[in-house]
Amino acid sequence: MFGIEFQPVQLLAEAAQQPAKPAPPASSPLDGMLLPLVLIMVLFYFLILRPQKSKEQQFRTMIDNLKETDRVVTIGGIHGVVTNVQRDAKIVTIRVDDSTGTKLRVGASAIAQVINNEEKPG
Repeated sequence: MFGIEFQPVQLLAEAAQQPAKPAPPASSPLDGMLLPLVLIMVLFYFLILRPQKSKEQQFRTMIDNLKETDRVVTIGGIHGVVTNVQRDAKIVTIRVDDSTGTKLRVGASAIAQVINNEEKPG
């Protein structure tokens, strides 16, 4: 036709003489997403879990070091002075009014903050 002769037998013979190339390993769609997934998990740990554990440890230390005459603020915003700490029952008694001697018993987890002498509320 255009001066090119098609010789299928010759092409097959040449193909048989060439060394077989190993097929590339089949990759799954998950392989490309594995690294980003691991990076997201590492970021999640350092941005969320680690600071939360640190806050929790700081709160436990604050509750463990709670003693009488500490000025505290509860999670409800009540200011008072600790008069008794029952560590086994996790109950704290606070005096909220000096003139009448009104006291409240709250759970230890209800203490939000211990106010130092230099941090008196204004």
